[in-house]
Amino acid sequence: MALSHAIMTALLDADLSGSELSRDFETSLGLFWQATHQQIYQELHKLADKGWLNRREVQQSGRPNKILYGLTKAGRDALAQWVLGGTRVQAAKDELMLKLYNLDKSNAEHIAGQIGERRADMMRRLYLYEKIRRTHYDQPAALPTRHKGVYLALSAGIRQGEQFLAWCDEALALLATVEGV
Repeated sequence: MALSHAIMTALLDADLSGSELSRDFETSLGLFWQATHQQIYQELHKLADKGWLNRREVQQSGRPNKILYGLTKAGRDALAQWVLGGTRVQAAKDELMLKLYNLDKSNAEHIAGQIGERRADMMRRLYLYEKIRRTHYDQPAALPTRHKGVYLALSAGIRQGEQFLAWCDEALALLATVEGV
């Protein structure tokens, strides 16, 4: 998936500014696609240049004007074509998994600490996911069609997070058996 498709997906329901998109990436699309503020702004400009997004300036008092981006018909058509295309899972790059291949007595405590940090991060993320689920998706069968898709993505994120927590617990228990930890 290209960042462009993630941005256009975020703009399906409403026109948003770059900072609003960044915030959405942190709490929604960021579950599956990471992007920096700078990457989002660069992609917004590219999409607008292609004619897939429009941009309009909104006057604000006491603050700089804000630019809102919205999908054009051409952008909606491009997004629809992308949805009908094939999908692929991108290979994960995780330094921690690579470091596990280098596990020895001298670094086991450090690696266990990193796993503990990952576990704590996942607990915070799962808390957020559950809060979103309870607030917006408590009755999935009653949701509008597109929101059922969002629910399913959120549900997958929750289950993957729960599996990761179980792996962390297993890893920490095993590393506790390494001499010196």
